[in-house]
Amino acid sequence: MPVRNVEAGQKVKTSICEKIPNAKLDVMELDLSSQASVRKFAAEYISKDLPINILILNAGIMSPPFTLSEDNIELQFATNHIGNFLLTNLLLDTIKNTATKSQKEGRIVILSSELHKMSYSEGIRFDKINDEKSYSAFYAYGQAKLANALHAKELSRRLKEEGANVTVNSLHPGVIKTNLIRHQGIVASLFSKVLLTFTKNIPQGAATTCYVALHPQVKGVSGEYFADSNISKSSKYVNDPEMAKKLWDFSLELTQPK
Repeated sequence: MPVRNVEAGQKVKTSICEKIPNAKLDVMELDLSSQASVRKFAAEYISKDLPINILILNAGIMSPPFTLSEDNIELQFATNHIGNFLLTNLLLDTIKNTATKSQKEGRIVILSSELHKMSYSEGIRFDKINDEKSYSAFYAYGQAKLANALHAKELSRRLKEEGANVTVNSLHPGVIKTNLIRHQGIVASLFSKVLLTFTKNIPQGAATTCYVALHPQVKGVSGEYFADSNISKSSKYVNDPEMAKKLWDFSLELTQPK
């Protein structure tokens, strides 16, 4: 269990173990907004010589005021995409090796959002990632979620090209009753009073993630975008191979060790 707050993670572990006594869980610290934290987590995990059959990239932050991460990257892009991108790259050999040794398909599941369709007009603003003057908390969230779907697309292409037995898909979990919208002020207040009656609860919100990660019907399916446990239509940018490759190269540059 990679968690940002270890104390909270330990409480969740205890809760799970009470319901499933034979569960074997390790709580490990991971802050996806920090590349140092991502590298430390990956190194510690790899040192345990444990397999990885499924990697679910689920953590995220939504619409905070303009903030730079400790790596001087806009916080939503840093947390929602760059942290996930770096973590996946660091663990990828383990995932591929696990698939080879176990003869079972590895799966990487990246949580995006329907709001990936509401990024800035140019899709990813490669030259303005840290531009505070033109920053929109809402569009920057859409941009980060678009990056998630593009990441899945390009990584899937690369894994297919090398013949790895690993699939990669992105998905929209639905609008879920969580504290994700805590940064949105009056919008969050209105949302909680009016729209929450139409949202999914936690188990419903996890359903598509679990389907893509575990269901036999998804075997061999890669590079797709899912919603409500079905392949769904993504934005035009997700299907732009040039943008996907450009984002990959851009992300590699941003994650080079300093």
